[in-house]
Amino acid sequence: MQIWLDQVRDEPFNWDETQSVSPEILDRPELLDLGPVAWRGQVIYADPGYFLRARLSYEQTLSCNRCLKPIVEQAQSDVELMILVEPGPEAAGEHALHEQDLGILYLQNELLETDPILIEQLQLNIPMKPLCREDCQGLCPVCGADRNAGACSCEESTADPRWAALAALKGRLPDAR
Repeated sequence: MQIWLDQVRDEPFNWDETQSVSPEILDRPELLDLGPVAWRGQVIYADPGYFLRARLSYEQTLSCNRCLKPIVEQAQSDVELMILVEPGPEAAGEHALHEQDLGILYLQNELLETDPILIEQLQLNIPMKPLCREDCQGLCPVCGADRNAGACSCEESTADPRWAALAALKGRLPDAR
């Protein structure tokens, strides 16, 4: 969606829409599916710029980081941004971001594209390591059985052979207790 900010000076711009976003756009392998994103918001003129306030809600299906089972969860996000129409600090080269810069969006002209804001919020709502539950046991590294369903018949894992030389060295050292 595009919003012409020069028209917002006279009266606020409100929207309420449902948008479909393909999970492939977000390029996150743990995201299996993304339901329709309902989002509504308002842009108002707030000298020296504009203020955007929005809320989005949707359902996302993630893959558990340990056992790979699908996790369906509801997600919501609130967005508040100050929009300034001027060349931003990034035009001057590299610079350090300060806390007050995090809620500001700099635009080169008075046309606001809302899709990048929506995509950013969707990215932020995907957990780094999603888990189906806190005590998820994951998969057996030998046979691939789900350890949450019960113990597998695999033997206890042996030590990695790459550590054998270190283990032999440890056996020759006197006990340091």
